[in-house]
Amino acid sequence: MPVIVASDLDRTLIYSAAALALTMPDARAPRLLCVEVHESRPLSYLTETAAQLLTELGDEALFVPTTTRTRKQYQRINLPGPPPTYAICANGGHLLVEGVSDRDWHARVQDRLADECAPLSEVQDHLLRTADPVWVRKHRTAEDLFAYLVLERELLREEWVKELGEWAENRGWTVSLQGRKIYAVPKPLTKSAAMREVARRTGADLTLAAGDSLLDADLLLAADLGWRPGHGELAEDSWTAPGVRALPERGVLAGERILRELLRTVRSR
Repeated sequence: MPVIVASDLDRTLIYSAAALALTMPDARAPRLLCVEVHESRPLSYLTETAAQLLTELGDEALFVPTTTRTRKQYQRINLPGPPPTYAICANGGHLLVEGVSDRDWHARVQDRLADECAPLSEVQDHLLRTADPVWVRKHRTAEDLFAYLVLERELLREEWVKELGEWAENRGWTVSLQGRKIYAVPKPLTKSAAMREVARRTGADLTLAAGDSLLDADLLLAADLGWRPGHGELAEDSWTAPGVRALPERGVLAGERILRELLRTVRSR
């Protein structure tokens, strides 16, 4: 029986330059490996030690990258280790099998969204009407499934975030503020549902997960064991749950620690 390791990517395993949190003296900073280039510029990193751990993990478990990124954004990432057989994109809206979206899974997701929550068009219209152009840099939709804004975070009104969360809750949507982006995501669109589908298809008897944001909470709750770093939305709320370990490390060293914990758990079963 395979072990499934479903892990969030951004700010869990891989980090932008702004999120590295290299607080140690420069001479003691870890060596970094770039795993994403966008428009000819390096964008995301992990430590070289984390790269080795991820390679070993991919050899010993079924590693499933699990992200809110669109398929196009995910495909920019070049992770070390064996190419994943499965990947979860668009917060569970797309289940990739050997790099190709599973049409049946996507159709099931779309049917559920149509039945259980307000349409994307209503949410996007609300964002366009209420978000202040002073602090909004970009309006975006992702895979025709959810919406997000790119922000000038220091100018953002926290009251607006709270009001948006209450408005969205009443329409079956969730709001998540992550760095310079605020996401509005349908509640039925979950990483956990896609992880369960992979477990069903593979017959896995143990699921492990990691993540840092509100959109990862359902994934952590659905797994047999989970880990979260010392940064991110969940850490800011001191969120935890049975079977979920809150780690103290922050930044890129948290990614290394998470991979060490995952690999240790796989090897000890």
